[in-house]
Amino acid sequence: MPRSIQSIFLNGPAGQLEALLEEPEGGAPRSAALVCHPHPQHGGTMHNKVVYRIARALRKTGSVVLRFNYRGVNLSQGEYGHGEGELEDARAALSVLVESYPTLPVILAGFSFGSRIVLRLGCMAQVQRIIAGGFPTSYPNSSSLGHCDVPRVFIQSTHDQFGPAGSMKDYFQTLEGEKLLLFVKSKDHFFAGALDAFEEAVAAVGDVTRRLPDAAPAAFAAPLEH
Repeated sequence: MPRSIQSIFLNGPAGQLEALLEEPEGGAPRSAALVCHPHPQHGGTMHNKVVYRIARALRKTGSVVLRFNYRGVNLSQGEYGHGEGELEDARAALSVLVESYPTLPVILAGFSFGSRIVLRLGCMAQVQRIIAGGFPTSYPNSSSLGHCDVPRVFIQSTHDQFGPAGSMKDYFQTLEGEKLLLFVKSKDHFFAGALDAFEEAVAAVGDVTRRLPDAAPAAFAAPLEH
């Protein structure tokens, strides 16, 4: 039986939000994942190639995945909310996901701007894991994010112009609790030339029934390059 993909609209705080709800690759879902996309004012949508790879990897690990467009993006109503509005959009989407799958453990995952959103939301909500791809350490106030007890995974390009390896390592070392930092050897912030490896990294940490390893697997423990 082919997996189900539903194009839906969610009730958001600024109007309807365009979304996709996708079942896992095989069998009943074992977890539920919300995926947040990059900055809406720089072309970010739920169809971004990195976001798509995150969603596919999580489906492979058994998650039902909800991704959506923030307010003002494509068919979503409203206007850009300067980060605060987008956080509230994500909160509304998470509420729908939890109401739809109340017995499943929840994962939040996001890329770039979306990684900031899931770190903010996940540290305030009852979720089992946060996956932050391409975390932009150069953005204002990034160092204040992610300080909570939720297990957090950061997946970073070795040549991320918005989150350089050195500053990413410095930020990561300030965080306490269960955490993991994976580097994917790639050309830029968007994991150019290494999307397959990025997807493998997400899949490696996407099963919330397994505790995070104490150290990054050798395949993703790329040396810091300057």
